[in-house]
Amino acid sequence: MIEEKIKELGFELPAVAKPLAAYIPAKQVGNLVMTSGQVPLVNGVINYTGKVGSDLSEEEGQKAAQICALNCLAAVKDVIGNLDKIIEVVKLTVFVASTADFTAQPKVANGASELIGKIFGETGKHVRSAVGVTALPLNASVEIEMIVRVE
Repeated sequence: MIEEKIKELGFELPAVAKPLAAYIPAKQVGNLVMTSGQVPLVNGVINYTGKVGSDLSEEEGQKAAQICALNCLAAVKDVIGNLDKIIEVVKLTVFVASTADFTAQPKVANGASELIGKIFGETGKHVRSAVGVTALPLNASVEIEMIVRVE
């Protein structure tokens, strides 16, 4: 059902992204699954590079955040086999590569949060941090970590 909802919204759940270094994409501990930071990789190619506030608009940052969120869900699926096992989305941590004077990181993070809300409804309501950083791996504009509670 969750994957059908993703398609209805005009998105596609990607294959899990291959790790860029010495880590795994997601890990289950008890009834929680935590993802490693996911950048806006699409078919192995980074999208939306640079800093929000100079190289990219707030809206482009939101699109990057959507891709990151979908990559997080792909990493979760790789661990649990089926996204319908998600009971609730617990937390997103959103890192936004941005200029020193850019302060709308929460609005960029809304790209992911609003998509999660549309996919999961009430169970998609989560806590969140949105943090501005100087740089991210591969010159990504956004990186997201996700924690979900599963059956």
